[in-house]
Amino acid sequence: MPTEIDRQIDRASAVLNRSRERYTTLNARAKRRREAEILTRVGRIAASAGVIVVGAMILGWFVPLGMGGALIVMALLIAVTLFFGLAPTRGEVTPERFGEVRLATLPLQTEEWLDRQRPMLPGAAMPLVDAIGVKLETLAGQLKTLNEGEPAAAEVRKLVGEQLPELIKGYQRVPENLRGVDRYGQSPDRQLVDGLGLIDQEIAQMSAQLAQGDLDALATRGRYLQVRYRGDDEVSG
Repeated sequence: MPTEIDRQIDRASAVLNRSRERYTTLNARAKRRREAEILTRVGRIAASAGVIVVGAMILGWFVPLGMGGALIVMALLIAVTLFFGLAPTRGEVTPERFGEVRLATLPLQTEEWLDRQRPMLPGAAMPLVDAIGVKLETLAGQLKTLNEGEPAAAEVRKLVGEQLPELIKGYQRVPENLRGVDRYGQSPDRQLVDGLGLIDQEIAQMSAQLAQGDLDALATRGRYLQVRYRGDDEVSG
């Protein structure tokens, strides 16, 4: 019969396993983002270098470039490599522009913005930031087929594109020396954690509702196929 110590060990092991899984998921997402950024940079450098080399070859047919021309071409190649190697691959979307972002890309844009806010958030909020990030990635895949005009789309925009950023920005406006001070029974740190917890639950419910819609559609399609083909079999028989 398990003792209280055994149960505590099991609970601690479960927490460690969840933390390990969350860390692995976050690392995988960060790795994918880095790989995509590297591919974008390499592609831009290769395209620019190709244009320079082809342009130099065409010009060389008419005007001998000589050593000076070769040095200019080399300098241009170095310049574009440095420029595209250091320049950001894309502009960072701020919450003020979330309303202009396509619904299917909004969760990932919000996730990236939320990830950049980590240094300014308390340690107690990190598990919820991680959990919200995982749910936003799942939600992004579900929104690819959702019509922008549906009520669910407006709810997603309101929660993910407005309420979540407003909660974070409201916390950041509080002076650092007051964030841990109780006010009306709760500190701003506690209010932030509670607010993130509610948003985490809301995103989970939205994702579940969207998944239920997909499951219902799949079940309807399955019933249609059963009626059609079983009916055909009965007629054939």
